[in-house]
Amino acid sequence: MQEPLTTSYLDFHGQVAKRHFVTVIDRLFRPVPISILCVVLFAAGLAFAQLERPDDRGVAPIDGSGSYEVSGVHVDVAARNADQARNGGWREAQRKGWKMLWARVNGKPVENAPGLPDSTLDSISGGIVVEKEQIGPNRYIATLGVLFDRARAGELLGVKGAMRRSAPMLVIPVQWSGATPISFERRTEWQKAWARFRSGNSPIDYVRVSGTGADPVLLNAAQSRRPGRGWWRMLLDQYGAADIVVPEVTLFRQWPGGPVIGKFVARHGPDGAVIDSFTLTAENADAMPAMLDRGVDRIDRSYTRALQEGAFRADKSLVIETPAEEVPIDDVLAEIASAATATITVQADTPDAATLRSTEGALRGMTGVTGVQTGSLALGGVSVFRISFSGPPAAFREALAARGWQVEDAAGGLRIRRGGVTPPAQ
Repeated sequence: MQEPLTTSYLDFHGQVAKRHFVTVIDRLFRPVPISILCVVLFAAGLAFAQLERPDDRGVAPIDGSGSYEVSGVHVDVAARNADQARNGGWREAQRKGWKMLWARVNGKPVENAPGLPDSTLDSISGGIVVEKEQIGPNRYIATLGVLFDRARAGELLGVKGAMRRSAPMLVIPVQWSGATPISFERRTEWQKAWARFRSGNSPIDYVRVSGTGADPVLLNAAQSRRPGRGWWRMLLDQYGAADIVVPEVTLFRQWPGGPVIGKFVARHGPDGAVIDSFTLTAENADAMPAMLDRGVDRIDRSYTRALQEGAFRADKSLVIETPAEEVPIDDVLAEIASAATATITVQADTPDAATLRSTEGALRGMTGVTGVQTGSLALGGVSVFRISFSGPPAAFREALAARGWQVEDAAGGLRIRRGGVTPPAQ
């Protein structure tokens, strides 16, 4: 019969369990080495970065065509139903937009603009941009923009479809918010405003990137202030540009839901030369996109004015030009003289009449050969041909080698054989 457990036995095992529990707790709360802590934090950062959605970056430019744009066209049309009112409003916008465009191009009042039939306006209109609209059961009130095809409308306006444009300018929009500059690292309202801007109406040839792929790494806010010309030359060559413009905006919010103040600065070149600066204000956060659009338009006008005044010149350090070597005029004349028609003696194996005809045909068909005469005919031996060639003898020799002939110097002329043919034994 098993004896009951004694008190000493229970106390002994209780102390063992207590010591084991204390050891486990001590290991759990032991200080972690700093190297392990760094590795854990780095892995957590990578995991957090992978959680970023792919649509958090990048805004593709909406329109880069060269259409004429007329914005701020107000219409108020009533009809039997909403569809007819809307169609009538768009028709009215085309009529008003055409007169506003004619007045803007010709510098005359809108009242002097000639009217065009709706069929003609439909042919030159490129689209309708809805800025703001209110649709009722039988009424349409809206503020619209009208796009006109530059080539077709230019004929009616009396201007040419093409315009003088600047060199390609790489655009890096930088937004300062909360003392932090952001370019393409994250999607911003400033980048969206530049994507909405219709650059085809501007004489500045903007190169706008979408901000995806490697753009956030190459065209970040730090790069806009980097003075190194080597890196800038690499970026300009990669994006197909010749110069840089850095439009900046600094946003100040008075209080949550209150006015937003934007301080705009138009910079140019790798050194960030200031072309213009101004301040705009939006009533609240909802009106901020419209304020940014006005800022983009005003910055574009500043760049255009600088281009017209001749102050929009590219930095010479961004372009590497290899100076041309000076060649004496005597060498040029000698090269021109050597390029005249030359007579070259060519020796070729002619074992039979078929080979003779084939060789003559091959020589006549070469570029630059103006004549082939047989100086010495030897069927079963070596025949001699006199070739009239328009160019230096070295060019003729290279042309023979390019057609698969083996060329050797022989008795003041050339000895040719087909590739792989062994010369006959003497």
